Amino acid sequence: MHAPAPKRDDPDSHEALLAVLQSAPPARGASLRPVASARAASGGSSGYALVILLMVGLLLGMAIAGLMFGSVHIPGGTAVAILANLVAGDGLVEPDWRAVYETIVVQTRMPRVVLAALVGASLGVTGMTIQSIVRNPLAGPSILGVSSGAATGAVVVMRWGLLGLGVFTLHISAFLGGLVTLFAVFWVARTGGHMTPTRLVLAGVAMSAILSALTSLIVLTSPDPQLASRVLFWTLGGFGTAQWKLIPIPLVALALGLGVMLVQARRLNLLMAGDESAVALGLNVQRFRQSMFVLAAALTGITVAVSGVIGFVGLIMPHIVRFLVGADHRRALPAVALLGASFTIGADLVARTVIAPLELPVGIVTALVGGPFFIWLLRRDARALGGAR
Repeated sequence: MHAPAPKRDDPDSHEALLAVLQSAPPARGASLRPVASARAASGGSSGYALVILLMVGLLLGMAIAGLMFGSVHIPGGTAVAILANLVAGDGLVEPDWRAVYETIVVQTRMPRVVLAALVGASLGVTGMTIQSIVRNPLAGPSILGVSSGAATGAVVVMRWGLLGLGVFTLHISAFLGGLVTLFAVFWVARTGGHMTPTRLVLAGVAMSAILSALTSLIVLTSPDPQLASRVLFWTLGGFGTAQWKLIPIPLVALALGLGVMLVQARRLNLLMAGDESAVALGLNVQRFRQSMFVLAAALTGITVAVSGVIGFVGLIMPHIVRFLVGADHRRALPAVALLGASFTIGADLVARTVIAPLELPVGIVTALVGGPFFIWLLRRDARALGGAR
């Protein structure tokens, strides 16, 4: 007699498979290790709640620091009091601060902190999702070439001055550039009606190289001598142009994207077991992988549109979160959003204070942190493969 096949998308089957993953060695080539990650999530629900609480505290601390420090130092108590009056209404705290402090906090630093948090959270959840669907811990939001496509779209607008809608034209063109790049990558990677993660990654790398060369060509042939400096600063990322009117777009995108990813968390867990196991449990792997790639590309395009290209956030944060709370996406996705937000606020704080009153692009700070981390990952995986032999 044959055992009955598991029902399509049966939650009990999903849990059974995760239990097997935690007790069996990972398949050859599977770099995302559910065994070690699940072991790291010690303490069960109470341990997870403590980690989330600490991450929320870290985020609040980084946000307050972001309101305090800059070219003008504002005492922490004053920054908190201004924030309390803004949230709860005037009169909660007697205003004994200078009027310019309130203007700096409310109109300049707070939208910058909020935008940095939204971008960091979006890059974090996008990076975790991409690493799961391609089963590669060295993957990140830029792997699909979407970041390069968004940058090229924005550079085209800056080069030819197509700013009919003001600053929003730049954001729309960046988003459309990322979306067109995604479809191009899909077309290149899809051979014979089938698309593998390896071909998708290689297509993304090739498209990124082409678009980077195209961007450089546009800049070098421009008659505007200032274009190169503007493009350089924008392509390295930053939040210097943050305004309250820019917040709704990334906020809605993050809320919708994270909501969909949490709904699909069980299926993301299944992909870590390999395509064959996921198909055996009734998951349409090709369709699900493509839909998740589209979602990840949309989030990446929106973040690049409002902040420029900020690398390594989506690479570093998922690894730290898996070590802290495990590989289950139902737990890891909220955690990586919190940690990514804190990291990006901190990177922005360093960028605007380390050589104040001048400001560094945030992408430089994240690259200086993420580059060594990436090298460490490469060496760790090389040692693991050497030991397996």
